[in-house]
Amino acid sequence: MTTVTTQMNNVEIGKVASLAEKIASEPQVAKTTWRADVRWNGGFRSEAQVRDFAPSKSDEPAQLGGTDTGPNPVEQLLSALGNCLAVGYAANATAAGITIQDMKIEVEGNLDLHTFLGLKDGNAGFSDISVQVSMDSDGSDEALQALHKKVIATSPVGHTLGRVVPLSIEMA
Repeated sequence: MTTVTTQMNNVEIGKVASLAEKIASEPQVAKTTWRADVRWNGGFRSEAQVRDFAPSKSDEPAQLGGTDTGPNPVEQLLSALGNCLAVGYAANATAAGITIQDMKIEVEGNLDLHTFLGLKDGNAGFSDISVQVSMDSDGSDEALQALHKKVIATSPVGHTLGRVVPLSIEMA
């Protein structure tokens, strides 16, 4: 049996439950659009503006010709996956009544720079990505495995990376 708690793990699960109820009764509410506006700042530096937050910086490491003033785009992609999984674990653990004392998510991807540098044709992206989740919680092994399966089954970033997504890039 699943226990639903309204406040645990610093998560207000009631807000998520309210949204789920609204979407169940008004399915069109589930269709959302997210946006980031990126401005180039010279060299390999750029900033992404998302909603009303301070811009997040991006740059390349010095060995790739950058000035190393921020994480590069592939590091941001790995971070996005880890952050998305953290949200999923926190929300679903709270809904299941599992207290998380500590959680660490290590995300690593292998990338061959040949294509990026124009040295050969092929895949410029990651050849594989691996994630290691470590969690200290009061959940039983069985409850934590069920939590893990649910998070993997519902991660928007995980699902996006795990399948082909139509991509349109146009020059205005």
